[in-house]
Amino acid sequence: MAQNAVYTIKELTFSYPGQEKKALDHLSFTIEPGEFLVCCGKSGCGKSTLLRHLKTVLTPHGTRTGEIRFQGKALEDVGQREQAGQIGYVLQSPENQIVTDKVWHELAFGLESLGYDTQTIRLRVAEMASFFGIQTWFHKRVTELSGGQKQLLNLAAVMAMQPRVLILDEPTSQLDPIAASEFLGTVQKINRELGITVVLTEHRLEEVLPMADRVLVMEQGKLLVLDTPRKVGERLKQQGNEMFLAMPAPIQIYAGVENSISCPLTVREGRKWLSDWAEGKEIAYQQVTYETKKNVEENILVCKDVWFRYERTAPDVIKDLSFRVPKGQITCIVGGNGTGKSTALSLFSGMRAPYRGKVLLYGKEISKYSSKELFTHNLGVLPQNPQALFVQKSVELDLLEMLSGEKCPEAEKREKVRQVAEAVEIAPLLSMHPYDLSGGEQQRAALAKVLLLEPTFLMLDEPTKGLDSDLKRKLAAILQRFIEGGGTVLMVSHDIEFCAQYAHRCAMFFDGSIVTENHPNPFFSGNSFYTTAANRMSRHLFTNAVTNEEVISLCKKNQ
Repeated sequence: MAQNAVYTIKELTFSYPGQEKKALDHLSFTIEPGEFLVCCGKSGCGKSTLLRHLKTVLTPHGTRTGEIRFQGKALEDVGQREQAGQIGYVLQSPENQIVTDKVWHELAFGLESLGYDTQTIRLRVAEMASFFGIQTWFHKRVTELSGGQKQLLNLAAVMAMQPRVLILDEPTSQLDPIAASEFLGTVQKINRELGITVVLTEHRLEEVLPMADRVLVMEQGKLLVLDTPRKVGERLKQQGNEMFLAMPAPIQIYAGVENSISCPLTVREGRKWLSDWAEGKEIAYQQVTYETKKNVEENILVCKDVWFRYERTAPDVIKDLSFRVPKGQITCIVGGNGTGKSTALSLFSGMRAPYRGKVLLYGKEISKYSSKELFTHNLGVLPQNPQALFVQKSVELDLLEMLSGEKCPEAEKREKVRQVAEAVEIAPLLSMHPYDLSGGEQQRAALAKVLLLEPTFLMLDEPTKGLDSDLKRKLAAILQRFIEGGGTVLMVSHDIEFCAQYAHRCAMFFDGSIVTENHPNPFFSGNSFYTTAANRMSRHLFTNAVTNEEVISLCKKNQ
């Protein structure tokens, strides 16, 4: 079977410069033609490192042993031109891959680089624009596109070269749930209809797992399990492995309820499984009770009738926005890409100024604060791209740099850095270059930088991006401790599951303003699409269960 394999990987071992720990540890497996393979594992387990080894121009520097064969030939012997055409690669961040200014330029760029004639380029570009539904924004500037559109454009530009393999490294990490679902649907269509081999890493397994032929689970650089999605779920449960908590909601809920029916994989199968389980039972308990925090008198942030546009002649991005953030709570803003959420955060943090309306922080207009006053013991901001915060050659130097203005001994500064590194669990990474960290590790290192300034109010833009289920729980614990210590959190997120579980209030952003806000339970149980998998799976039986735990608890009560 391995003879026609697209990739054959034998005893692949790799470590980054200066690191004793192996990022990849004796990996051996094959990827078959037309297969849809999903790679998953905790943040920092080596998924992205493995994927980057599948195309030589992306292979990181370090020490490598073992072999990778592409279509039977050693990968290093496959020419760059052939690799460029045959191996398509879509990165995590849409911005990092786009190289031209117009949509149609981007679609043609790879083909032009490979020297195709004009007629072929025009034909392929037209075909891809039609297949991906890009016609309506074909002549637009790339800067006008939303995150979902940019990522779709990256995929279309890669597919125009007609590759044999499509490799995607967490391609939906910056997309809202609806854009992510559409993007993954297109990837599945490419795999099913064009027979193209797909290798994909993803933390949000809810949608990709049912698409997969096989799932490869990694742990500390080693191959832990490689099997069909259902069998992987069963084996992780038997092993008591924490990665089981990353499995889709239907698998987790199934495992938490005593039953002898076969395991569901999708929401549709989950609904049927619940109906079968409930057959003949009297469902006396249909809703969960939830606690709401009492109305807090003090609001940390108040914005009144705020309007904003990027240029005088441009359309308004923020429209008559009025919003408050109560003290001592986690407030989450959700909504689609391009609705204005990140722009709103830039107004709340004083980085941009509205042309009408007011933003008040601790009762004082944000424009009246000096930068030092604003960001010392008051406001901490974690941007969407954590790399923007890194300026030094090691994580430790980067963290120490945050304390450069403080008049205290060097030993005391190092102790502060050690404590915050322990709190966000990056202590073993202090000697590494920030750019050598995984996406999840960078996210935590950036959070450590922000926490060193001891803010009382944290603003986080997509803080769970690139974090696995285990790290999300740890982030939630960090935020809970921060709240208990008198802090307040405002976060923008596409991670509905995280918001449903940990927020005190959720607000929906649409067309430049907040359209509704409520406690997570009524907020999500009232939505059709913008809700959790647990809610979609159980709403025909239970009225307001939005987390896996709530569905399991109601099932047990009705057992």
